[in-house]
Amino acid sequence: MARKSLVGVVADELLDRIIEGEFPPGSVVPGEHELSARHEVSRMTVREAMKTLQAQRILSVERGRGTFVNPLSRWASLEAVLRAASEGKNDADASIQLIELRRMLETGACELAAGRIAEEDITSLFNYIAAMKAAHGINDVAAFVEADLAFHDVILRASGNVFVSVLFEPLHRVLEKRRAETSAVPAIQEHAIGHHQNIAEALESRDAARSRQAMDAHMQQTLDDLKQLVLDAK
Repeated sequence: MARKSLVGVVADELLDRIIEGEFPPGSVVPGEHELSARHEVSRMTVREAMKTLQAQRILSVERGRGTFVNPLSRWASLEAVLRAASEGKNDADASIQLIELRRMLETGACELAAGRIAEEDITSLFNYIAAMKAAHGINDVAAFVEADLAFHDVILRASGNVFVSVLFEPLHRVLEKRRAETSAVPAIQEHAIGHHQNIAEALESRDAARSRQAMDAHMQQTLDDLKQLVLDAK
């Protein structure tokens, strides 16, 4: 892999400081002189790094006032938003919004998959449920999460819509982290196993409406569990 340019390094480090909350939305970031001294680079390098973040709408320039951090909702870089979701301080909002996104995409994918899924994929779904049960029995969270993610990947691929898989690919790192947090709660594992069983049986019946409803019920349970068993417990 090619080494990042100095411009990229400075842009990344400034983005890290924004994500960590050092510069919250609406705040002014340091000027070129301060940043060039901190990073030991030229002011031209800092200027180009700032332009990179401006192009991603992470920063905005107001002439005569300075360079400001935009709210996350205005950012135009999916990679930066995902970094904020996985590394940022506002975990509660990010977790809830991620489930909302999954609900929008995965219920539709499950509905499509009902009419397109292959028999071997149905077998895979039940195998992953068995793996989830085994992991739950020995409280192996990592194995549980691996089987959980694989189960959903089968459905996304079985939807037959290439855009669904492409949209989900960059989410995997965040999903893995969030699943590890929620799946550490045994009760949540039990709920997930039951809902995955319902989804697999609905897909096996090839009933599109039933499959969509089963996935939607799973997403609702996931949201309820997150709020009641994870966020309220912190």
